Amino acid sequence: MADLYEEIVKLKAEGGSAAVATIIGAEGSTPRETGAKMVVREDGTIFGTIGGGCLEGQVIEDAVKVIREEKPRIFHHDLTGTEATGAGMICGGVLDIYIEPIIPTPTVFIFGGGHISLFVSKISAMAGFQVAVIDDRAEFASPERFPEAKQVIAEKFSVAFPQLKVNRSSYLVIVTRGHAGDQEVLEWAITTEARYIGMIGSGKKIRTVYQNLEKKGVARERLQRVFAPIGLEIGALTPEEIAVAIVGQMIQVRREPLSPRQVAGKPCAG
Repeated sequence: MADLYEEIVKLKAEGGSAAVATIIGAEGSTPRETGAKMVVREDGTIFGTIGGGCLEGQVIEDAVKVIREEKPRIFHHDLTGTEATGAGMICGGVLDIYIEPIIPTPTVFIFGGGHISLFVSKISAMAGFQVAVIDDRAEFASPERFPEAKQVIAEKFSVAFPQLKVNRSSYLVIVTRGHAGDQEVLEWAITTEARYIGMIGSGKKIRTVYQNLEKKGVARERLQRVFAPIGLEIGALTPEEIAVAIVGQMIQVRREPLSPRQVAGKPCAG
């Protein structure tokens, strides 16, 4: 059991998604007792066992669904009926299995250390996101300026990219000080598996950046996942209000993991 918990800690540290299946009720002749646990990774591989056989195969399938939905569920398995007989399960018991997702802590990577970034960082931390700030100016990227940030990098963006552990629980906010910086970050961002990518700017600026990237060979389809202009349409004007709109959109994406493009806002503008 200790090894199983170590595996969970390892998965979270690596930013991976998984689920833990626990037998919470067992009656009759069942393959494992109440309390038995198994970790199911998002690719369907497992750590531990709840008994093997067809039952375990079904639990793996259920766990992958839970990982995708990011919501815990209880599944009932009757190993006494005709369905169990047809599947070759002859234990004869009844099981209730609780499957809970293991979701990495979402991290927002804020590119740019200006006024909007200050408030995006503060509000993101309040909303349960880990925060990383990247800017090529040391005076704008410092722990003193962003005390709530877990990581602050004062480097050229191209130097910083390899240092960033971006996964499907990552949110990329592109608010650098100019078009060139935004375009450089966006070109890299669309190569990652980040759940959310948002870029600030007017419609004209966004069209220009997209056209520049397309001339460099970037397929238009790859830009369709970008929220640009960034943030929900709430009439925001001040840096504080814009930050609220940005974090609000991130929260919507976080709460709608199955269809992030269906959340409100203006993804793929330009």
